[in-house]
Amino acid sequence: MSRLHDQVIALGAIFEAALQVDKLARSGQAAEGPVRCLASSILITSPDNVLSVYGGSTHQIRSGLQALEAMLERDTAALQRDALRYVMNLLTLERQLAKRSDMLQVLGQRIGQAEHQVEHFGILHDNVMASLGATYQDTLSTLRLRIQVQGDMRYLQQPDVANRIRALLLAGIRGATLWRQVGGHRWQLLFQRKKLLDATQALLHG
Repeated sequence: MSRLHDQVIALGAIFEAALQVDKLARSGQAAEGPVRCLASSILITSPDNVLSVYGGSTHQIRSGLQALEAMLERDTAALQRDALRYVMNLLTLERQLAKRSDMLQVLGQRIGQAEHQVEHFGILHDNVMASLGATYQDTLSTLRLRIQVQGDMRYLQQPDVANRIRALLLAGIRGATLWRQVGGHRWQLLFQRKKLLDATQALLHG
C-alpha cells in the first residue's frame, strides 16, 4: 500500500504544479505555500522518502491531490482542463528527458547552482525563480514536446510570472521523475484507477 501512497503523493505534486501554473497564467498570482514547497522539491535530489520531498506532509499539495481525486472519479465539473493537459504533458516530457543523459547532467549542474543562490536569497526570490526558469527553458523546452501555457497575455508577458511558471513546470517534472522512480506508469491511470483513487482518498480523508 505504501508504494501506491508514494505514487499518489508524486502525482498529487504534479497536479499541484499544474494548478499553480494555471493560476499564475490566468491571474499573475499563485499560492505561496505550495509554490515554496514545489520549488524546494526541485532541490531535494536525495530524499529519505517521497513525502520528505514535499516537506514531510501532504499539506501544501492538497489541492493537487483533490484534482487527482476529481480526475480518478471522472468528475468533469471539478476538473480544470488546462491543468489536466499540463499534467499529461509533464508525464510525456519526463519520459523524453529520461532518455537524455546529457540533459540530465546539465539539469544536475544547474540545480546545484540554484542551491547556492537559495542560500543567499531564499527559495522564492526573483533571482532564484529566474535561475530555475532559465534551467527549464534551456533544457526541457528544447525537447520535441513544448508545453503551451494558456492564460492572460498581460501576465504571461511579465518576466517574473514567466519565470515562476517555468520553475513550477520544472517542479512538475521533479514530481513526474519521482512518480516513475516509485513504479508509476501511465497505464495505471486507466487500469488501476480504483486503487489509485482509494489511496488518494486515504491521504485526503484518512
